[in-house]
Amino acid sequence: MLPPEHVLTRDLAAWLPRQRWFGGKDAPIEELSIAIATELRAGDPGLHHLVLDVRQNGASDRYQVLLGVRRDLPDRLRYARIGAPPDGGAKEQVYDAAHDPDLTRTLLEDLAAGASVGPLRFRHVPGARIRTDLTSLPITAEQSNTSLLFGDDYICKLFRRLSDGINLDLEVNLALTQAGCEHVPAVHGWIELEEADGAGGEPVTLGLLSDYLRTGADGWSLAIASVRDWFAHTTQPEEDEWAELDASAAGGDFAAEAERLGAATAQVHRALADAFGVTVVPADEIRAMAARMNAELTGTCRDVPGLAPHAKALTGAFIDLAAQAGPLAVQRVHGDYHLGQVLRSESGWTLLDFEGEPARTQRERRALSHPLRDVAGMLRSFEYAARFLITRSGTVPLESGGRLETRAHAWAARNRAAFCRGYAAAGGADPAAHAVLLRAFEFEKAVYEVRYEARNRPAWLPVPLKSLAHLTA
Repeated sequence: MLPPEHVLTRDLAAWLPRQRWFGGKDAPIEELSIAIATELRAGDPGLHHLVLDVRQNGASDRYQVLLGVRRDLPDRLRYARIGAPPDGGAKEQVYDAAHDPDLTRTLLEDLAAGASVGPLRFRHVPGARIRTDLTSLPITAEQSNTSLLFGDDYICKLFRRLSDGINLDLEVNLALTQAGCEHVPAVHGWIELEEADGAGGEPVTLGLLSDYLRTGADGWSLAIASVRDWFAHTTQPEEDEWAELDASAAGGDFAAEAERLGAATAQVHRALADAFGVTVVPADEIRAMAARMNAELTGTCRDVPGLAPHAKALTGAFIDLAAQAGPLAVQRVHGDYHLGQVLRSESGWTLLDFEGEPARTQRERRALSHPLRDVAGMLRSFEYAARFLITRSGTVPLESGGRLETRAHAWAARNRAAFCRGYAAAGGADPAAHAVLLRAFEFEKAVYEVRYEARNRPAWLPVPLKSLAHLTA
């Protein structure tokens, strides 16, 4: 049995801002209400699915919470408690049930059965046989969502902040799974919410169940290991200053993997084009895109003065794009492509998380674009990986340059070139033949990074600023 609604909403309003996935930490909660409550499992422990309306700064967002209810909360779950401990009386305790494997198995059971519970629909891919005997473990590193590992078989992503309609990650991964694309994890099922008003719109995606790549290592970790090895590499006394630029000399060279990643990216882009089609937009739309890029630059320079010294070069890239604008083929792309969105397993590279950039609107995330936008995102990620250790350790001040900065630039340049080489060889648009477009995309991404870091991770702000100093020189 749930606590009285006024007590539960009070406790949820105090608990939400402490969660890593809550997107409104920069403003107080003005109002919180329970829009939809669905009982998924009765008894003790009980499981309830809640959709919350959270009002901040005059606007509302929706979040989903799996709410567990127990009379006696075991020690292993006390960290997930919502609200104050009981005062000694007979009182149910509520908690985040995503951390309770006794309750999350209900999700697998309902997915396997294709169940409907109130407005919730549990769907599975035709022919999929979903195991229901697995124990879940939440991945603590997630920030904007919550993912549960079910044994070594599945990963279930729960979308905490809900968007209208079908989530892009489900839409794209399901299409690529059905097309037999080997570079995405196969989708087994999903959870959706049918709107109570019956307006006939798309259902809202709540969760996605797909293959778990247990042998996979994320691209960011592999790249950082390579940079660390390169930074630790010692040159011989007889070697000249050019030895500092030969990033292939270190034992952990990443270039071969970067080239394979480029090839996998091109193959996924071709699969996306086959699944969703390609549209040719006129030159006027490209000029309008360049104008939007420049407007975003102007606003970011106003908010982040450290970007201003690069503004002239950045504006020049956007002017060049507008001047050379012509009809351009656009399609579905990843939208937020970086080394943290790829896994290297024994079978090759796998692409993850097709939701788009978190700071963009749903309409912006769904917009078609040229595949080189993803290439630009990965090139930016190589810049981040190259300088991450310097920023974190403070070994060499970023503003003073130094040996490690020289090596960072060399590592980034080597792996950028390898990625582009692999992408072009596998049939992607040759980055060298589209230099103006790629440069504009990369500078647009850098401006986005500067704004994002200034707002969310100020300690990381020197990373995009320092890389811009090289790219705009």
